[in-house]
Order: sequence, then C-alpha cells, then structure tokens
Amino acid sequence: MQQDQDNQKNLLIAIALSMAVLFAWQFFYVGPREHERQTRIRQEQTAAKAKEHPTPSASQGLPQGVPEGVPEGLPKTDRLSEPGLAAPADQANIVTTRQAAIDASPRVGIDTPSLKGSISLKGGRIDDLVLAKYRESVDPKSPNVELFSPSGAPNPYYAEFGWSAGKGVGQPMPDRNTLWRVEKGGPLTPDGPVTLAWDNGKGLLFRRTISVDPDYLFTVSDEVTNKTGGPVSLYPFALISRHGMPKLEGVWMVLHEGFIGAVGDSGLKEVSYADVLKDNGTQTFKQTGGWLGFTDKYWAAALVPDVKAPTQARFTGTKGTSGAKDTFQADASAGPLEIAAGDKATFSSHLFAGAKNVSLIDAYNKTLGARQFDMLVDWGRLWFLTQPLYILLHWLGHLFGNYGLAILATTVLVKALFFPLANKSYEAMAKMKLLQPEMEKLRERHKDDRVKMQQELMALYKEKNISPMNSMAGCLPMLLQVPVFFALYKVLYVTIDMRQTPFFGWIQDLSAPDPTSIFNLFGLLPFASPAFLPHLGVWPIIMGITMWVQMQLNPQQADPMQQKIFNWMPVMFTFLLANFASGLVLYWAWNNLLTVTQQYIIMTRNGADVHLWKNLGIQSAIKRYRSWQGGGGGGAGGSAGAGGDILGRAG
Repeated sequence: MQQDQDNQKNLLIAIALSMAVLFAWQFFYVGPREHERQTRIRQEQTAAKAKEHPTPSASQGLPQGVPEGVPEGLPKTDRLSEPGLAAPADQANIVTTRQAAIDASPRVGIDTPSLKGSISLKGGRIDDLVLAKYRESVDPKSPNVELFSPSGAPNPYYAEFGWSAGKGVGQPMPDRNTLWRVEKGGPLTPDGPVTLAWDNGKGLLFRRTISVDPDYLFTVSDEVTNKTGGPVSLYPFALISRHGMPKLEGVWMVLHEGFIGAVGDSGLKEVSYADVLKDNGTQTFKQTGGWLGFTDKYWAAALVPDVKAPTQARFTGTKGTSGAKDTFQADASAGPLEIAAGDKATFSSHLFAGAKNVSLIDAYNKTLGARQFDMLVDWGRLWFLTQPLYILLHWLGHLFGNYGLAILATTVLVKALFFPLANKSYEAMAKMKLLQPEMEKLRERHKDDRVKMQQELMALYKEKNISPMNSMAGCLPMLLQVPVFFALYKVLYVTIDMRQTPFFGWIQDLSAPDPTSIFNLFGLLPFASPAFLPHLGVWPIIMGITMWVQMQLNPQQADPMQQKIFNWMPVMFTFLLANFASGLVLYWAWNNLLTVTQQYIIMTRNGADVHLWKNLGIQSAIKRYRSWQGGGGGGAGGSAGAGGDILGRAG
C-alpha cells in the first residue's frame, strides 16, 4: 500500500511538472509568437497597399556604371577563407524597405506561374523571389509570400553562384559588386533562359546561363573561358545566405527549421541555427550527390550541385556584432578545375526555392538524382509511417474536396486498422477490472505476508482463467498505436496541404488557430477578444469536452487530490491547445470522440463497469427519482421508471 501511495505521489508530481512546463511554454512562447505573427501580417498588408514601386519584370539592359541609390561603403569580403569555399556573405547597410533594396541595382525580371521577382545584375544574385501562388493570410488582398530579399533589405536571403581563384591565380573574380550584362534573353521565364556575361579585362570571360521550370527549380550553368595564354585553376561555388534569425513557426521535436542537407556519409543532416553559432561557426562535409540549404515550415531553399562532382559543403554561422544581424550560409564548392589556355570549363548547379509541395519535391527527387531530396519535407524518424499516412490523407483530400473531412476519414481508418489491438487491450483491462474488488480484499487480508498474497493472487487468476500478463497485454496494444497517431499528428503539422485550407463554417484556415473566442461569446458581442486573454475558440472547447468525457469512463481515483488533477487536466489542455492549428484540434477532438465510443462499446461487451454515468451523476439522479417515485411520485412515474431502468442498465 505504501508503494502504491508513493507511485501516486510520483505520478502527481510528474503531472504537475509537465503542466507547469506546458503552461510556461504556452504563456512565454506560443502566445507571443501568435501575436507577433498577426502583427507582422497586418504590417505587410499595410506596406503592400502603400507600395508605389512594382518589382521589375523585364530586362533592364546592360548597366553602364553603378546606378544611383546603390549604398556606398559595402564591406568587401575575402572569398577564400578556405580554398574553394566562399566566406560568409556580406552584411550590407540596411535600406529602409525591401523595395528600396531591389530598386538600388539594375535587374532582369523573373516571371513564371509560381515565382515573380528578379535577378540582380550587380553580383548576379537570385535575390528577389515572391511566391505567386501563396499569400500571407486567407485574405485575397494580403501580400504574396516573400521568399528571397536582396542584401540591404531588412531580412536578406539570396542565392549566389560564381568562381573563386585557385593557387597562383591573381585574376579578378566576379564578386558581389560585379556588374554583369545581359547577353541574351530576359525576362527569365520557363521558356526563356537568361545569359549574363562579365569580362574581367585580364583574359577571363565569365558567362552565367540561368533557366527555370514552371515551379521552383532553377538551373544555373557557370562557364569561364580562358584567354590568358596560360592555365588557371578555379573553384566553382554556390551558396545561399540568410541574414538575421528567421521567425521559427514550428514546435520543437515535431518540426525542424534551419540548416538541412544530405551531406557527408551520415545521410540527412538537420542543424539548428543556434547550434551552428555554437559549433565554432562552421560545420564542413565532403560529399558527392547531395544537397544543402535552409528549411522553414512551409518553404525551403536548397542547392543541388553537380551530383557527379565531389564537393565540399559547409554550414556557417556568424554572430552579429555592433548591432549587425547574425548571418547564416550554406555553401558548396568543387574543384579546383584546371583550365588550359584557350579552353573553357562549365559547372552547373540547381537551386530549389519555393513551397514544400510534397508531390513536386518527390518529382524533383527522381529527376535531380540527389539522394534523399524528398526528405526536404520533415517526415522525421518515423518516415515509414508519416509518408504512407500523407499519401492516404492527400488522396482523401482530393476525394472529398475538403481537407477537414480527409482528416476525419483518415482518423477513422487508422482507428479501424487498430481496432483488433484496441479490442484486445480493452478486453484485458476489462477482465482485470472485474477482479479488482477481490484483489483488493486479498491485499488487505495478507498485507503483512507478501508471499501468501502472491500465492492467493495466482490462485485467483487460475480460478478466473486470467493470465497475470493481462495487465501488460492491456497496455502493449495501446503503446503500439502511439507512434502511428504521433505520425498522423506530424503529417498534419508539417505538410503544406492544410495551409489556408477551409473546413466548414468559421474555419477558413485549418493551419491557423480557431478564430472565435469565448470571451466575446464567439463573435456575438461587438468587440474583439482582448489580446492579453488566452485564445479559446469553439473547437478547443469541443476538444476539451471530449477529453473530459473520455476520462469519465474510468472510476474515480481513491486519492482526492489525484482525482482533482485528472478533473482539471482537460481544462488545462483546452487552454494549452487553443493556439494550435484548428486542423490539429479538430483531429484531437475527433480522435477523442472515437476513442470514447470504442472504449464504451468494448467495455460494455466484456461486462466491465462503465463509470461514465456514475461519474456524471446520472445514476444518482435516477436513484433519487426512483426513491421519489416509490414514495408516491404519481402515476406518470411508471413509464419514466422504465426509462430509468434502461439508463440504469446502460450505466
């Protein structure tokens, strides 16, 4: 008995600590992050309305010099901090707006069904990309999602390609200040590649041909022609640079955001921004046939160097000083390539920059030949479960034409798949519960003789034809279901299908929290819920009710304090999950309801006591009604009593 009490105390302490951590996380992280997200969306909508200068969409021709507006005094960096590897990118002075940074350099436009933007002729960077098919919010007038921004913008994020000088080469190399000319094409479209050229005036002619498909894949082919009269040694490189710590949208342990790539011999590598800053600023890998870049919740930018060429890849982080932002860079370098006099050399890379659409990335995984490129979507260690679940969910979404209905149907199918295991689990638990009264009597009778108590318990098991392993058998099937339901939760959380997808009624975005609030009676009162109050909508409340009902299926705990904690847990989780995506809350509520139904049916079939009606006080009400009826409650009581008998038997 003392051991049971100690176990109960340990359980209470564990629950209390867990709830404290969850509440702290909700209060200090989830709430402020959601408020910041909403503020950012409103600011971007305001900026979009005030914007007077559209992004260039056509070639602006050969620059004759540095145009007006280019910020002076940009720091130059040594590209050869290591042989063949580009140094961390520059940290330019911040221009007032992203548009001002775009206007500061001549450009050639990008115009595809999926991407709008431009390539800077100053540096030859792909540094202005807007996702044409995705907006910041469900409002059709909200701005499109901005992926890349040029150096000098508030949050620079861009891709750069080029050459670094090898040993003994003193020739000027193209850098971030190089002014390229458009030799052919413009604007860049799926049917029209663009060729840029730059002559260093010392015998090296550089050409860069950029093509793009209708979706998110660029192909960049860098060529150098050697007219120096002697051999030269050059290192081709490609990099993606990101300035400032991005706003992380995910939940730790569920979604990775940061550096990612299939580099080295260890397979997929996922490294957080903070870890790169801590790890001496650099992680280096030698690899062939891999890829690397940055991943956000729904968007990504990744380099795929020539899959047949050995390359050296790096994840680099530089801590900002004197008010400058932290800088992060993913780069790869090949070579050195020895180019004889009169000869030329070419190095090609691919750049993925866009939305993590699963079917599209799967197609790129096959065509690019880069290993594990499909893992750009964070399937996690349970990929063998998450990927099939996504295929099922995606198919049902197309079948029903509603992703919310697909979530409900997938949960039903998974429940049906595990029904035999669940049935076995609840059967075992039901049989053990039937023995609980007799087991308690034996424990009380032989509390001072544990050997005798064990002998009597074994005799009881044998008499009732129940294996002592039934207690474990009741838990094991339930444990087997946990990875599957976690995998389903992960699929709903990380894939883009749920983003800005409506369900029914007030849910217009399954990836956003329920927009209603109990504090203004779900919109009936003519004011918005105050920001300092927790966001508590209809679906979180429904989820909390289903969780509470599920807990009422079990008998009341002997320890009053433990019972109070169990009673309050659904309330706590209701508040904790209120800011989660409504699609996830929908899944939890529906799963709870199915579990309640399933558990009730199985327990009833096996003759186990279902404590739901007793815990809800319905049986007490029926007994009081019968007592009143027996004392002369009136002739109408007969039919009511029959109804009471039915309810009593159901309880």
